[in-house]
Amino acid sequence: MIEYLISLDVSLFQFMNSGLSNTLFDILMPKITHQNNWIIPLCILFYILLFKTGKRGKIAFIILLIGFGITDYFSAQYIKPFIGRIRPSHSMLDSIHLLVNKGGKWSFPSNHAANSFVLATILSYFFSQWKYPLFILASLIGFSRIYVGVHYPGDVVFGALLGYCIAWILLSIWVILKMRELKRGRTWVWYTSDTINK
Repeated sequence: MIEYLISLDVSLFQFMNSGLSNTLFDILMPKITHQNNWIIPLCILFYILLFKTGKRGKIAFIILLIGFGITDYFSAQYIKPFIGRIRPSHSMLDSIHLLVNKGGKWSFPSNHAANSFVLATILSYFFSQWKYPLFILASLIGFSRIYVGVHYPGDVVFGALLGYCIAWILLSIWVILKMRELKRGRTWVWYTSDTINK
């Protein structure tokens, strides 16, 4: 069963990496996947959360930073070396459509996908009107990792699940904390735009 799933994963990778190859994606996907291209958008996002969206944004920002930290550390320090799956950009270099540098040795799970889904899940909880664009963007980033040749589809799927689960664990802890504080009459957990009597 495991061998079949791995074989299926490799076949899907080859289709998405080479079978879907086209000039537009060859230009677009490396830009989407390169983390340096997200520095300015993330700085703008953090500025908006901290200074333009009141208490709701500040709370979302703190939970988001915790989510990034846990996801990155847990994935890179524990899961990747434990699973020990080698990236296609290392193991299949001569037969893939590689559009970026090879990256680190370990492939499973994708940190890009995990962090993207942490961001999408947490922000869509606090700003539900942005749910669909956020998850579409997270999925596009995940797809880009396969297309440029540095991750298998399974890496991206499990990375996304990891990010989603970590985000919901943190959000559940936040809800428990919020309810406890409100029962004690402490209103610092209540968003500026809300009212206690709601």
